[in-house]
Amino acid sequence: MSGAVEKSPPVLIRNARHWRTGERIDLALYGGRIVERAPAHARVVEAGGAVLSPGLVDVHVHLREPGHTAKETIASGTRAAAAGGFTAVCAMPNTEPVVDSAAWVEWVAARAREAGHCRVYPIAALTQGQRGEQLAPLVALRRAGAVAFSDDGRPVMSAAVMRRALEYQRHADAPIICHEEDLTLRGDGHMNEGFTATRLGLAGIPAAAESVMVWRDLELVELTGGRVHFAHLSCAASFEALRRARERGLPVTAETCPHYWTLTDEAVGDYDTHAKMNPPLRSEADRAAVLAAIREGLVDCFATDHAPHTHEEKQRPFDQAPFGIVGLETAFALTVSHLVRPGHLSLARALELWTEAPRRVFGLPEVRLEPGFPADLALLDPEREWTVDPARFHSQGRNTPFAGWRLTGLPLATFCAGRLTHADPGFAGAREVAEAQLAENPR
Repeated sequence: MSGAVEKSPPVLIRNARHWRTGERIDLALYGGRIVERAPAHARVVEAGGAVLSPGLVDVHVHLREPGHTAKETIASGTRAAAAGGFTAVCAMPNTEPVVDSAAWVEWVAARAREAGHCRVYPIAALTQGQRGEQLAPLVALRRAGAVAFSDDGRPVMSAAVMRRALEYQRHADAPIICHEEDLTLRGDGHMNEGFTATRLGLAGIPAAAESVMVWRDLELVELTGGRVHFAHLSCAASFEALRRARERGLPVTAETCPHYWTLTDEAVGDYDTHAKMNPPLRSEADRAAVLAAIREGLVDCFATDHAPHTHEEKQRPFDQAPFGIVGLETAFALTVSHLVRPGHLSLARALELWTEAPRRVFGLPEVRLEPGFPADLALLDPEREWTVDPARFHSQGRNTPFAGWRLTGLPLATFCAGRLTHADPGFAGAREVAEAQLAENPR
């Protein structure tokens, strides 16, 4: 995004539909922000009644850089984010080396400014090397730009370490993101414990491996007054714990992901590694509990847990393949297709959980469709049908269980700091802006 504000031409988005009110609006972008009126030489985007919203925000993304650039890079991951309608992502620290020092937090931010297609907010490790033993320098990491702390991919198994982290975290003023998993219960499991795992002869991971750690950390939150955000909750028992925490007034928030409201462990089928993730896909009862928690308002925001891997890694036998799927480029469509269209949420509420809500949870800059706010916007068509083709992803990862699915809901154009960072090839409305940007600032 280097130089994006200075070199992006002024833009007028015309005949869009406001994401919350449904009102037809025109919106002018100039100098990286929304302005009262467009200059006379502004390029016009003909929205044709498409929905205009603040850019989507994904608070749980694995960009893999530094260290694992065969899986993903900051450039490719943020390009995928822009294609999904995202203008900001929070990057997890389980890279190589781990982002557990101020220098590495600053490196990620600098690399994103140089190579990124959206804003990148680094998340720093909670413990040194993500080993769960000695706390990382949280205050220094926060000052360097970290928006949260997490050992995501690994749980903090020691309750004593987590207690100290929660006490220390209050001075750093940023949440701890908890990957909740009791490794003694997980054992050598590779998918959800249940009928499908038994049929396939695979070791299972019980839902209790997640929920007992949720309960533990709620007790520690009450003890310390610290603040946690529960990552990728997947099962009924975890949401029951969260419900009790809300009744007790504890400072906790939580996210869930599209695959948990869309799929069950039956998606593993006959050893499909593209349906292997952690936490694993759960039972139909758990999927129903995810939907109920979303409707009830227990879920504070959505996230993708975008976790790209190479084709060769996912071609290994199921018990040797890595956990994880990509999600940035299917998130909006899975939200529309499996939450909005079935009537679980209105489109406005669903978009709130991808836009305003994650910004509130993580203290990110506010975006409204009003003059003076950052021009970080998504133009969305909630009626457009398309078929998921991983070969067309901008992410280097192709590991999705949704290949071949027919979905509804397509990001047409994405603007970050007023710059067009994505335009769907079939959307003619942004062609003039894309051509102007290419001519003025070829990449």
